[in-house]
Amino acid sequence: MSARKVKASAPPVGSQTSAKKQRTLASFFGAVGTKTKKETTRVTSHLDSDPVLEVDNESRSGQKNKLAQQALPSPTSPNTGSDVKVESSSPTSSGASTPTRRAKVLVRYKEDSDENAEDEFVSTRTQSRKRIKRTVNNASDDEFVPVAEDDSFEHMSQIDNDEEITEVSEKKLANVSKPSQPSSLASKFAANSSSTPTASATRKSETPKLKGDAKKKSFEAENEERYSWLVDVRDADGHPVGHPDYDPRTLYIPKSAWAKFTAFETQYWEVKSKMFDSVVFFKKGKFYELYENDADIAHSEFDLRLAGGGRANMRLAGVPEMSFDHWAASFIAKGYKVARVDQTETLLGKEMREKGGKKEEKIIRRELSCVLTGGTLVDETMLVDEMSTFCVAIKESTLETGAPNFGICFVDTATGAFSMTEIEDDADYNLFQTVIAQLRPKELILEKGCISSLAIRIIKNNTSPGTLWNYLKPRVEFWDEDIAFEELSRGAYFPAENLDDHTNWPEILKTVTEKPLALSAFGGLLWYLQWLKIDKELVTLGNFSWYDPVRMATSLVLDGQSLQNLEIFANSFDGGDQGTLFRLLNRCITPFGKRMLKTWVCHPLRDIRSINARLDAVELLNNSYDLQATLDKGLASLPDLERFASRIHAGKCKVKDFVRVIEGFEAIYEVIVKLQTEFELGGLLGKLIQNAPPLDECLAQWRDAFDRQKAKSDGLLIPERGVEEDFDCSQDNISRIEQEFADLLRGYKRQFKSQEITYKDSGKEIYLIEVPARIVSSIPKNWQQLSGTQKTKRFWSPEVRTLVRQMLEARETHKTIVSEMQMRLYAKFDKFYSHWIKAAQLVANLDCLLSLAKTSASLGSPSCRPVFIDDERSVLNFAELRHPCYSSEQEFIPNDILLGGASPNITLLTGANAAGKSTVLRMTCIAVIMAQIGCYVPAANACLTTVDRIMTRLGANDNIFAGQSTFYVELAETKKMLSQATSRSLLVLDELGRGGSSSDGFAIAESVLHHIATHVGSLGFFATHYGTLASSFDGHPEVEPKRMAILVDEEERKVTFLYRLENGVSPGSFGMHVASMCGIDKRIVDEAEIAATEFEHTSQVKKLLETTNDGQFIPLGLQSDFSWMIKLVEGQKNDVSVAHSVHTILKAIDRL
Repeated sequence: MSARKVKASAPPVGSQTSAKKQRTLASFFGAVGTKTKKETTRVTSHLDSDPVLEVDNESRSGQKNKLAQQALPSPTSPNTGSDVKVESSSPTSSGASTPTRRAKVLVRYKEDSDENAEDEFVSTRTQSRKRIKRTVNNASDDEFVPVAEDDSFEHMSQIDNDEEITEVSEKKLANVSKPSQPSSLASKFAANSSSTPTASATRKSETPKLKGDAKKKSFEAENEERYSWLVDVRDADGHPVGHPDYDPRTLYIPKSAWAKFTAFETQYWEVKSKMFDSVVFFKKGKFYELYENDADIAHSEFDLRLAGGGRANMRLAGVPEMSFDHWAASFIAKGYKVARVDQTETLLGKEMREKGGKKEEKIIRRELSCVLTGGTLVDETMLVDEMSTFCVAIKESTLETGAPNFGICFVDTATGAFSMTEIEDDADYNLFQTVIAQLRPKELILEKGCISSLAIRIIKNNTSPGTLWNYLKPRVEFWDEDIAFEELSRGAYFPAENLDDHTNWPEILKTVTEKPLALSAFGGLLWYLQWLKIDKELVTLGNFSWYDPVRMATSLVLDGQSLQNLEIFANSFDGGDQGTLFRLLNRCITPFGKRMLKTWVCHPLRDIRSINARLDAVELLNNSYDLQATLDKGLASLPDLERFASRIHAGKCKVKDFVRVIEGFEAIYEVIVKLQTEFELGGLLGKLIQNAPPLDECLAQWRDAFDRQKAKSDGLLIPERGVEEDFDCSQDNISRIEQEFADLLRGYKRQFKSQEITYKDSGKEIYLIEVPARIVSSIPKNWQQLSGTQKTKRFWSPEVRTLVRQMLEARETHKTIVSEMQMRLYAKFDKFYSHWIKAAQLVANLDCLLSLAKTSASLGSPSCRPVFIDDERSVLNFAELRHPCYSSEQEFIPNDILLGGASPNITLLTGANAAGKSTVLRMTCIAVIMAQIGCYVPAANACLTTVDRIMTRLGANDNIFAGQSTFYVELAETKKMLSQATSRSLLVLDELGRGGSSSDGFAIAESVLHHIATHVGSLGFFATHYGTLASSFDGHPEVEPKRMAILVDEEERKVTFLYRLENGVSPGSFGMHVASMCGIDKRIVDEAEIAATEFEHTSQVKKLLETTNDGQFIPLGLQSDFSWMIKLVEGQKNDVSVAHSVHTILKAIDRL
């Protein structure tokens, strides 16, 4: 039997041990040597793993209190001792029976003197009433709750630092000073090892003789001196924060600081100094720890417990390794980058390496494994959005003419899909704005100092506040086309015999050498992906395509301004999707279907046959309940096959997900077979099914490749016997060792005549022979005791110890084989990557058609299939059209839209403020988009010609940083319309000219409307508050005035909005009535109305009205047309496309 002894050392000069503390210690530990019921304590520690603390106390009166606690990794103070692995038995006091107390245990640790990452622990018992934040009975999880708080030093100070607590064996009390044996894995399996848990373990306190706050202040002062360079932060080049060349990714650490670092600190700061703008999760045992600034962020953002004064003298916070994905995703959602540093070796590997290694090498090896950012996430568990998330690299240059050129490359890292484009833009960056509005990047890669302020403004207007901006150094990081081509060749991303062999490159990469800006943009993106350590897994997929932002030949063009104004993807209220067209249409089942639908919405069709093919499919789906149900059921269980195919290619797919992918493609094959056999499909649906890839051939080899049930339940790929020879041999070896264990156990049961002998595992210690306490005296002396309780003891016999070593090595070998086999299976699956992706795209098309069918069926009444006609004159007719995204309990007032054909092309729309003009404009554009996507529209009937472009000028915006006023921006947008519009375009102009004075605005509005109506011939709306503008176009054949109907109560100054479109011109804007309805003081409104009556119209406008009323008025636009025709006849006007203009002018003359 062993005993627990308190050894008191002499106090230093000037110090006094209070009687109170002496009594406290005496009452806590009791007298030594009393032969009563025993107390057993076990503390074990392994490399970078949590200690396991077991305490079994039983008082003299028979009261029993079992306590099992997973000790906390509490970095409250430095630790210099060796690993402690102790089992001791201590009797309680021989006096009167004392009640059993639940002991509080304070565990402190840091890496040992050799910085070998092997955690050391000291178990110190105290009667402090202050609770440790982790309850002693909670040993079920790995929650990291450091002990060190503001009162942690006071908590520690309750133990007299002048006393040394030593646990010794009762048989060797005289050998108290004997140093403890290191608890290393190698020593456990040594052939002559006889180490037992009762070996003495002495730890001398090296804690400074400071109390409470003094200790804390000492640490803070020392820490501030050691890390003073964190106060005046500079980058690696010495630039301070705020300097134009400051690089937030790097940190300058002076040489004097490096010299003072321990090996562990050096290892950490080597990573952090290159990732200063990232939150570094540093692997330590079963935890990821965050130090210094990162710990402060964790504390402030998520209230994680902050500790200090412990390991490496750094502030720290920590999270369990099993919850890394959760915490990484949480930090990323807040806009932070996350760098993960993992251990690259085990304890066994470290000890093998240390045999011949140098002292400075004796530390667990760790490496940066990945960097995670919001725009480059690849792990399915961290992705929170099923839609594509783009990381976009932009290269900008300027031509000799001053026009901007852009090279753009972007990637959806979740699917590994790269897209590239190169555009020549105008001075207003309209095409660039269209690309950014379509993509809405989550992360940006820009060339530092080479991006214009206008481009930055456009990006900010089309991205969320959480978008990550990365500025790379020109050429060094953001490679030009030459360096990018060299790095692509040297990267060995595609099979090649030499650096000049590009036969296996994707076709886009072969031709992109002729596009220097696009190749440079790819170079910047490639450098960034290399920095994130995900370039290999993405580029080697070879999923590259050329991106056409407008697709003018085949698609209806929606520029960036129109996407914003029409609220296609984001509303103007909060930037969300509530009330948007995409939310209305998106009823897809699969994630990859939703991503394809977004592409469909960005690029509606122009070809009538293609549109009608989609409409036929939608009609067929809505007319066949069985067909729709078959697709619904078949697609419902599919995972995100596009993303998982990318993960399998990278070899980073979980086994359970791999099974889901195979079963997903099997479900697709079953759906295809069912559609082919049970339905007679023609048109677009039949064509899609006919072009399906040969999934039966691809799936045949996976039917019996491995045990799927085992893979689902245990996450293990266990191949059927005979498939993988090395796996079979390894499994046989493990089975043989297990049989030897079983044979030994039967022998021990016979030898000691007890059937209670059994094997138990305890943490990393496996196959412990558990024997009843009553037969312990019969156990041979060469058996090694490792743990025990009052009723049982656990041993390793020499034979079992040898087999345990063999089993550990066999399992390690088997683990390697399983990993290699898993990679071989993934590579085998990846050979058919093109077939898998083609099958996923087929399903995405079916899903999009099904979504359009569901949307068409949900529009309510009336709704109809749009009819497209191929006529020389553009037509846009909707009867009883409603806004499809309107969601309110009130009934929506439908309106008839008549543009082109037998009606004028342009509607001059006037009406009171808030009368519904903007709603009419938007719902017309949205109805056109829905029709050309292939969806039904919310109207009684619809007849139209295809529209090639929708351009809108709505709202008031300025560009202060570019020196552009609201009026300037209005005219710039109008200029774009006039230069790009055709007779097949749909234009919407709302209140053009309001940014200038009345005369200027009126003149510009009249001139623009006249040019569009007379010379361009586009369809559209021209909404204005210039009521007199109608007088200028009275009788114009292509302009028809209409107004929003209202009821006016002049006495109460109230307006009742009827929201009905009717012929005529509004008598005014009724701004005073609206002001009164908004609650503005009546006196102010009265004075404003008097002023408006006197000054709203200048004398020239009054003269215009009087002349118009006399019937003697000839519009200025028509007068300019006479001059234009005279020049045309005289040959001074060289214009080849004048037929429409001349025809319109002649019609205007006839009406005049």
